[in-house]
Amino acid sequence: MTDATDIKTGGEGRSSGFRHILSNYGIHIFLVLLVAVSGIVSPAFLSANNISNMLLQVAPLGIVVIGQAFVIILRGLDLSVASVMATAAVIATGFSGVNSDMPMIIAISLAIGAGTGLVNGLLVTKRDVSPFLATLATMIMLQGFRFAYTQGAPSGNVPPLFRVVGAETFYGIPYNLMLLAVLAVIFGILLARSRFGREVYITGGNPTTARLLGINADRVIVSGYVISGVLAAIAGLVLSGYVGIVDNWVGRGFELDSIVAAVMGGIALSGGRGTIVGGLIGAAILIVVFNAVLMFGMPVQLQIIIKGLVIVLAAAFYVRRSV
Repeated sequence: MTDATDIKTGGEGRSSGFRHILSNYGIHIFLVLLVAVSGIVSPAFLSANNISNMLLQVAPLGIVVIGQAFVIILRGLDLSVASVMATAAVIATGFSGVNSDMPMIIAISLAIGAGTGLVNGLLVTKRDVSPFLATLATMIMLQGFRFAYTQGAPSGNVPPLFRVVGAETFYGIPYNLMLLAVLAVIFGILLARSRFGREVYITGGNPTTARLLGINADRVIVSGYVISGVLAAIAGLVLSGYVGIVDNWVGRGFELDSIVAAVMGGIALSGGRGTIVGGLIGAAILIVVFNAVLMFGMPVQLQIIIKGLVIVLAAAFYVRRSV
C-alpha cells in the first residue's frame, strides 16, 4: 500500500529529475524550440537556403566562442577578439590575392593572434591588470595598427581558396562549418580529456588551490589567452572569405556575441565550469535569433535590443544556477 511518504518521495524524485534535465539540457531544448517556433511563424525560415546561410554565419562566431570559452573558464574575458579578426582579415587582403600567398597570410595572422593573446595573458598574470582593461587595451592598439597599415581603407583581394572555405559548400555542408567541427573536436578533447584541460578547470575554479597543487597557474592563463587569440585570427580569415570584401571593422560585435554565447551555453563567468559544446549551442541560438528577426520582417535595430535581453536573461539564469 502506497502511503503519503512514498507519494511525496516520488514527487520529489520527479521534480529532481526535471531540474536535472533542465540544468543539463535546457539550452539544447531551448534551441530546438526556438527553431521550431521560428519555422512555424515563418516557413521560409526552414528553407534549405536559409539553413545553409545560418550554418555559414555560425562558423566564424563558433570558432571565436571556442577560444573565449577557455578564457572565461579561467575567470577572464577577451575583448580583443574582434580586433584580432579584423586585423587578420586586413592582412588577408594585403597581398596579391592569389592562393600561393596563403601560407604567408596564415602564418602572419596566427602570429598576430598568438602575440595578442600572449600580451593579454602577461598583462593579466604578471602585471595584475584586469582582463577587461588588458584586452580592451590590446583591442585599441590593434585598431591603431590596422588604420596605420591600411591608411584607413584596406585594399586588395581575398585569395580564392579563402572564398571557398568561407562561403562555399560541399553537398550543402559549408566548408567553414567543417573547419569549426574539426576545431571543436580538437579543443573539446584538449579541454575535457587532457592534463592541460584539467589544469584549466582547476585554475579557473580556484587559482590558489591550483598553485598549491603545483600547477603553474600563470602559464595556464597565458595559454588560454593565446588559444583565444589564435582562434580569433582563424575566424577572421574565415570571415574574410565569407564577406569577400574587407574593411577595418570586420568582426565588429563578435567580442560581445562570443561572451554572450559562452554564458548562455553554461560557461560560468566565475570560472571553473563550462564546455565547448555548450558555448557552440549558445552561438547557434544567437545566430537563429538574429536570423529570425530578419525573416519576420522586423527592423535590424531590433537585434541590438534582443541581444541586450539575451544578456540579461543569460545573466539571470546563471545567477539562479549559482545560488
